[in-house]
Amino acid sequence: MDPLIPALVAGITFGVFALYVGNGVVQAQKTSSQRLVALRPTREEALQTAFSERAVAPVIQKVGRLVMRFTPVGWNQKTGKRLKIAGWYPRIDAASWASVRVISIVGAIIVFLLIQGAVGSQRLLLAVFIGIAGVLGPEAILSRTINDRKAVIEKDLPDIIDLLVISVEAGLGFESALGRVAQNVPGQLADEFSRMLQETRVGVSRHQAMKDLSERTDVEDLNSFILSMNQADAFGVSIARMLRVQADELRVRRRQRAQERAFAAPVKMTFPLVLCIFPSIFVVLLGPAVISIVRGFAET
Repeated sequence: MDPLIPALVAGITFGVFALYVGNGVVQAQKTSSQRLVALRPTREEALQTAFSERAVAPVIQKVGRLVMRFTPVGWNQKTGKRLKIAGWYPRIDAASWASVRVISIVGAIIVFLLIQGAVGSQRLLLAVFIGIAGVLGPEAILSRTINDRKAVIEKDLPDIIDLLVISVEAGLGFESALGRVAQNVPGQLADEFSRMLQETRVGVSRHQAMKDLSERTDVEDLNSFILSMNQADAFGVSIARMLRVQADELRVRRRQRAQERAFAAPVKMTFPLVLCIFPSIFVVLLGPAVISIVRGFAET
């Protein structure tokens, strides 16, 4: 039997298992706050939950806490911060993420050992690719999620600040205007502002709530806006005037970033042109001439 087939089956099995485990952990974290209402849920309520949430997720979390004992110093804080910026926390904490990483690495090693025993350079390259994907894949997905979320927040911020300016100049207070904008404008930034308002309503100071918002997003433009808001509160500056200045500055920054990307486009197009398009053009243009030259030499 070809050893490539069981190796691929094992790889697909480990991938599906990792997704199953991750979904179970997410669902368990999501319903934990609901279970706090009843200190001891009944057996019927516990059996209504999915098997991955009821049996697999607690085991994975315990394994994650065990793995955390062997992680380098500061890995927990660094990973927790990255999960917050990606918007995954508290659905996935650092311990659960460590378990997912261990499962992915173990699965990649097993598939690599199954494939690399087969003869052939193509299978060896496939084994190396699967090993690298298993080891680096979860971190790559997390990094991509962080970058995408930052880009979305950075794109939505100028529009939301414009709406805040209109609302404040119309007579609303800052919290009321922020609540109105967060309610009417969907998006991740609006969700973060809604969470900030909820924190202020339960007793957290606005300065601390904005600081927490900055740590959860880590977007440069938003950090600048939060710093300006805190300075306006400290020195008694008019919030409407400060918002107007911030709106103008953010629009200029967005325009400058768009121009920068437009100027960088020709440079980025050079490599596809040289590696992909130019060879095809040369084949189309020079192919008939080369064929004629070869036939001429063959006839002589």
